[in-house]
Amino acid sequence: MKARSKLTVSPSQRLQLSAGLQAALNVLRADATSLTEYLEEQAAETPALSLQTVLPAGGDWLPRWSGTLPTGGSEDLENLADHGPSLIAHVLAAIPQLVEGHGAREIAVALADALEPSGWLGRPLAQIAAELSVSLPAVEQVLGQLQRIDPPGLFARSLAECLRLQALDAEVLDPVLATMLDRLDLVASGDWAALARLTNAPTAELQSRFRLIRSFNPKPGASFSAVASPQREPDLIARQGGDGWQVAFNRSSLPALSVDPDAAGAARARDVVRLIETRNATLLAVGQAILAHQHLALARGPSALRPLTMQDIAQSLGLHKSTVSRVVAGTAVDTPHGTWWLRRLFSPDMGADTAAAALRARLARLIAQEETTEPLSDEALTQALSQDGIALARRTVAKYRAELRIPAAHHRKRRH
Repeated sequence: MKARSKLTVSPSQRLQLSAGLQAALNVLRADATSLTEYLEEQAAETPALSLQTVLPAGGDWLPRWSGTLPTGGSEDLENLADHGPSLIAHVLAAIPQLVEGHGAREIAVALADALEPSGWLGRPLAQIAAELSVSLPAVEQVLGQLQRIDPPGLFARSLAECLRLQALDAEVLDPVLATMLDRLDLVASGDWAALARLTNAPTAELQSRFRLIRSFNPKPGASFSAVASPQREPDLIARQGGDGWQVAFNRSSLPALSVDPDAAGAARARDVVRLIETRNATLLAVGQAILAHQHLALARGPSALRPLTMQDIAQSLGLHKSTVSRVVAGTAVDTPHGTWWLRRLFSPDMGADTAAAALRARLARLIAQEETTEPLSDEALTQALSQDGIALARRTVAKYRAELRIPAAHHRKRRH
């Protein structure tokens, strides 16, 4: 029998997103960095669209630097991220690879104990040397070894040293940047004319170095918090005002947009602006709703986080859950307790209106306050956390401890 080919036609349905809808979804889920790159690409292709980035005036600085820049007096180290033992665990794990000899390691442990939540040293080297009965040069030598621990900037004694360590690590420390780091008071006040005289550099060079400074992390230790965002500019700012907590955009996270109606591509440029305005309005509404629910955490820290789901926020705003998921992906908010991922503020209910994220924060605090010669076992931690109607299993506590990068009790034990 001879085979014959047969051609049939049958109807079918397929969902295909238009280019405009795809662009809207991509913009909605983009963080500030990727969104800036997208806008730069659009501006390069569309003559009618232009981006403006300007040097800040006095006092106009990134929110995550608040309380850190010098203002003529002592540096304010209050309102830093919650102290968690995962930073100390990270440092103690790195010491054996960097420091050799019993005496040097004893100095290293003393320096680790002196770390602030920001990642800076909180005590003078001379005081540490006197307590250990060793010379100041010996402590300085060990400090230089510990300053090689990632992330760069740990064990700095000042903001300038913290930023200098990061510049050295990135191999970008040139004379202009070094002068700006030496005169952070002029950078903070926006006195670019004085900086130009000191560096003999044009404004374009100062702006380039300023962008480098903005990319550095003034508080490298804060990234070890359970809900912390890594080194980056936050998308939103949460500050307490007379009428309660206020949530606003970080003006420095995105460039300003303008459209020339007489240039080519004006219609496309207006579409891009509308996309950005829609994304910003949605992000602000979602951020305000999340932080209104988590106002106790803004005041007290991550240990006060309440249970919250994306479906809760979606229903309160009349949005789809997928929209909330997209808009919080990769976005962060600056708070008095550090820069937090918005996504990390969602957490299931573990009972008694307590969020799992809050339990992780309480676990970190318990271990931070434990006696290092007699660290708490997972069973003891379970009993301490299983209060106020919360039923926890030991394996759950062990899982939370692992998520916080905290070793088991027998690894945390230290002899004085």
